[in-house]
Amino acid sequence: MPYIKQDRPFVVPTTDGKLIEEHYGHASAHGGAFSVAHMVAPPGWSEPFQTPEFDEVTILVSGQKQVEVDGEMIILKAGETLLIQRGTRVRYSNPFEEPTEYWSLCVPAFSPDSVHREEI
Repeated sequence: MPYIKQDRPFVVPTTDGKLIEEHYGHASAHGGAFSVAHMVAPPGWSEPFQTPEFDEVTILVSGQKQVEVDGEMIILKAGETLLIQRGTRVRYSNPFEEPTEYWSLCVPAFSPDSVHREEI
């Protein structure tokens, strides 16, 4: 079949209140060339710094997302996109009062072994 229609994304289990729905990638069993995930991060959410082995494009749908990259603070707003290149030390968070909704595209696909999150 020359296409894959996704109507049941894999919901990644989390403990921090963040919704992660992987539509394509390792967890959804669609391969490792790339991954596409829909995410909703609650107010106050944050994760540790990471230095991934993949390029990551964030497409912000609503709210705001704070990105710390190489000592610079970037605020991403609805309708904006951001490319973080592989090998860059980055930290994502939502210190704002409203949830933030976004899509993430990773090339190659996201995997827990290739994200290299730092210990808190």
